[in-house]
Amino acid sequence: MAIREKPDMAAGKEAQTTVKDDMGSRPNGDGLPPLDDGEVPYSAPLHRKLKSRHIQMIAIGGIIGPGLFVGSGNALHLAGPAGILISFSLVGIIVFFVMQSLGEVATLIPVSGSFTEYASRFVDDSLSFALGWAYWYLWVTVLANEYNAISLVIRYWAGAAVVPQWAWIIIFWVIFVGFTGAFADSINGVARTFVIAGTLYAGTEMVGITAGEAGNPRRAVPRAIRQVFWRILIFYVGMMFFIGILLPWNDPDLLSAGAKTAASPLTIALSNAGINAGASLINAVIVIAVISAGNSSLYVASRTILFMARNGKAPKILGKVNRSGVPWVALLFSNLFACIAFLSVSDSAGTVYEALITLSGVATFIVWATICLVHIRFRAGLAAQSQPLSGLPFTALWYPYGTYLAFAANVFLIFFQGYTAFLNPFSAKDFVINYILLPVFVILLVGYKVWKKTKWVKAAEMDIWTGRRTDLDDEKKREDVEGLGRAEDDGERTWRKKGWLKKVKNVVIG
Repeated sequence: MAIREKPDMAAGKEAQTTVKDDMGSRPNGDGLPPLDDGEVPYSAPLHRKLKSRHIQMIAIGGIIGPGLFVGSGNALHLAGPAGILISFSLVGIIVFFVMQSLGEVATLIPVSGSFTEYASRFVDDSLSFALGWAYWYLWVTVLANEYNAISLVIRYWAGAAVVPQWAWIIIFWVIFVGFTGAFADSINGVARTFVIAGTLYAGTEMVGITAGEAGNPRRAVPRAIRQVFWRILIFYVGMMFFIGILLPWNDPDLLSAGAKTAASPLTIALSNAGINAGASLINAVIVIAVISAGNSSLYVASRTILFMARNGKAPKILGKVNRSGVPWVALLFSNLFACIAFLSVSDSAGTVYEALITLSGVATFIVWATICLVHIRFRAGLAAQSQPLSGLPFTALWYPYGTYLAFAANVFLIFFQGYTAFLNPFSAKDFVINYILLPVFVILLVGYKVWKKTKWVKAAEMDIWTGRRTDLDDEKKREDVEGLGRAEDDGERTWRKKGWLKKVKNVVIG
């Protein structure tokens, strides 16, 4: 936990604090190297050079990958065209409020630990421990799924099909390290696709993780939150709509539990229309998208385990970075665990894919529910310490209703997504896959709480100060003096005057 000096509350403003936390000693958390060069590998800070466009591309790159292009076929197979529209639209609404909650806290306190650190500060350190490992597991599982997907998709071409699936997994493992009716099954199909929607939307919260490495999070994070959400919603809901029109839910080429190979619904549609050149081109785009998504998955997994290691919640060696600020040990560790993708070689590819999707989907709902809880507790801390909302750089829309709704919805989906295991006949295998993460999460939380004797954080004692970028306050004052602040205001006025078509273009294209 970071240590800070008590802010000057009597003066009605924040004191200039010197922060000593998991990233080393530095004034105001501005990312300067630690004072002791001998501690550089384990305490050197990550660089703070990310701009809004970088944050958006990391988040979008992690979301638009095998889930959108291949997993959408599995969703269509399970729920049919109407079912996937319902599930993806509803989960999209949940994502909106989760992003609002995360954005409010991450903009004010942009730290690399993000909601994992917030859980420790505002709720209980044991929750931070369980959440950190759950979130790391989520992205390792997503990464393994991406290895599985790309090893299947690339074999669409006859020349690539002669190479065994396990060989393609190894090839891309090395590449990733180097780069860093309308309803198919009534309400049951919709229930199954909620977990797929959760997994495919997972990554929007990357904005919070990257906030700690943003040059100016007060500008970059709110802009990224707005644009990433709308772009993802348009891409996903739009994709579900069009594949529902183009393909029947029972197309034999769609990825399903009995599938040994898989193709994208877009590729299948073009092939069925006799546009083979277009199908091949789309398949090439998918391969590139999966590589991009793999890099984003490794980025988040490594940053999460880096924070855990530097806070005593994971082996210390995982917190090591090189002099360029790259957490190379965490990268290798995360990629090593993603080798569970090799399970797909000895079993049905579709069965393994569905299991990975379900496990990561449940983890996603747990993470999103915790983000909402953290936001609720953060607001309680502000109230208990008499801090006005006017001091927040970004405020969540429709609080508290949106946050409480998203929290309740995520908790509901954690249990609802697997209820089909109880249908006649009862499926022990589906029950274990759907719910195994719940007892594991509870064991991690309770075990760490008993071991470390952690306590629930009282609102009046919350640390709502450490990690604030007071250097940005000085920068804003300087810009106001130089007239740059007025330029920003002019930009906002220009945005408000734009027609709705130009606004849509700006959101979708940039």
